[in-house]
Amino acid sequence: MADAVEPDAVQSEIPHAARIWNYWMGGKDNYESDRAAGDSVAAVYPEIVTMARESRRFLIRAVTYLADECGVRQFIDVGTGLPTMENTHEVAQHVAPESRIVYVDNDPMVLVHARALLGNTTPEGVTTYVHADYHDPDLILAEAREVLDFGEPVAVMFMGVLGYEPDLAVVRGIVGRLMDAVPSGSHLVLWDGTDTGSEVVDGAEKLVESGGVPYVLRAPAQLARCFEGLELAEPGLVPITGWRPDDDAPAPIDAYGAVGRKS
Repeated sequence: MADAVEPDAVQSEIPHAARIWNYWMGGKDNYESDRAAGDSVAAVYPEIVTMARESRRFLIRAVTYLADECGVRQFIDVGTGLPTMENTHEVAQHVAPESRIVYVDNDPMVLVHARALLGNTTPEGVTTYVHADYHDPDLILAEAREVLDFGEPVAVMFMGVLGYEPDLAVVRGIVGRLMDAVPSGSHLVLWDGTDTGSEVVDGAEKLVESGGVPYVLRAPAQLARCFEGLELAEPGLVPITGWRPDDDAPAPIDAYGAVGRKS
């Protein structure tokens, strides 16, 4: 794996994207500045809390589908963020203990928490962490090849992170580079916030006003371009609450996701 990068002193007075998301998900790894920023967004877009929690339920359903129905045993989770509950390796290894998971993030804070993930894996499987930015897909691939077999299918996951890159062409290039490197039978799992409502747009603006990192909301049709050339699993690109939903699924929200298979 890449050399460990020790994080600088935590700046608890500055809102942090991963900690804000952790707060919305009901986690404990956040500070007053994060909660204040999170509450500011929720004041104009209350569904952000639902989005955060439903995003994890989407992850659970998608990873379970891939491990159980598709037989995937290898996962690259790009932009993993702070661990909360039922993380990718826990879901995959519950279905197939031999599953191998590579987490990727460029956030020094996540590096600290990742150490807890590395010790919480099945004896048959592998859980590891790559400190890298998704703008460097070649580094991600080089590190992932140390623990994954690229002769077998790999699931590449981007779970609510691609909005940090404002240029859709760059996003498609990143996704395409990783998908070009994995073999037939591999899958792309992607969800992101969408500009499908005025309140979510107001929430994104409020996040920036509160000191958070800007996040680009895209139209579903723009996200669909990341899946070009892939076969979408049913029901296609839909609000994440409607992707193979549980019985208690809430109404559609401003976040779309899909799973696509490389033939």
